[in-house]
Amino acid sequence: MQYRTLGRTGVQVSSLALGAMNFGRIGRTSQDEATAIVDAAIAAGINLIDTADVYGGGDSEEMIGKAIADRRDDIVLATKAGLPTGEERNHRGASRRRLVTALDGSLRRLGVDHVDLYQIHRWDPSTGDEETLSALTDLQRAGKIRYFGSSTFPAYRIVQGQWAAREHHLGRYVTEQPGYSILQRGIEADVLPVTEEYGLGVLAWSPLASGWLSGAIRAGREITTNRSTFMPQRFDTTVPANRARLDAVEQLATVAEDAGLTMIQLALGFVTAHPAVTSALIGPRTPDHLHAQLAAADTVLTPDVLDAIDAVVAPGVDLAAHEKNDTPPALLDPSRRRR
Repeated sequence: MQYRTLGRTGVQVSSLALGAMNFGRIGRTSQDEATAIVDAAIAAGINLIDTADVYGGGDSEEMIGKAIADRRDDIVLATKAGLPTGEERNHRGASRRRLVTALDGSLRRLGVDHVDLYQIHRWDPSTGDEETLSALTDLQRAGKIRYFGSSTFPAYRIVQGQWAAREHHLGRYVTEQPGYSILQRGIEADVLPVTEEYGLGVLAWSPLASGWLSGAIRAGREITTNRSTFMPQRFDTTVPANRARLDAVEQLATVAEDAGLTMIQLALGFVTAHPAVTSALIGPRTPDHLHAQLAAADTVLTPDVLDAIDAVVAPGVDLAAHEKNDTPPALLDPSRRRR
């Protein structure tokens, strides 16, 4: 396992980190399976575990808490808040009211008195930067969080957050957690250069592109992955964007085979090769999935392999741009650009 410094914090984290979105109802992962995954991940050298209050309706945090109960101090523990956790209109967002309440809930479910990294799950356009940063700074001073970061923020919002922290003399975001894979390279154009400029650690989610790069999805095969059962539209190969992904996967399979690598090694090696990326978040649903992904822990892609990947999916290109979660609101809501 390789280790890297998380931004400018001085904290050392593994280049592969354990993402726990599949723990609980999403991945139908039991407590015993979750504990086995955590045990194997730690044994392999993974020391960063990432979850969120919304994963499994809180099940993920509870499972993580039980799995790390006797080794909390050995883990860099990260969670997130901001996405809706209920129908009530204030059970979402990044207001002080929401973050204070959400963190208390996360700490209770995790069974800890603090988290190492607390992340805003998505930029909240209805809440000002000063409001959010002030709340996070106070939670940090209270000892409930050690650091805080953002997740899936557009590049201009990352910059704005840094400037707001400076202007109001508040703590700043020290990490960003963007989606990044061979098939979704858009952040190379703006987000990753910005994180490098401001010295942010980067925890890349979905490096296997929701299973497209796992080796399980190939032309001529029925797609039966767990993700495809509840997000079928993202795997319908009659959709042009999905057909483009499948065509790219077939070409990438040849690149991997020629390099003597599995598709997983190619995909994870690509993400961790970018100098701005600190860790790639793997999200195994079973122990077998974890072991297949751990095989990429020491994968280093040669320049010719990286060039071959560029020939399949050009730098800065998203093959499924419509699935991005950082689109500015003005592009989604006509009233924001026409009135």
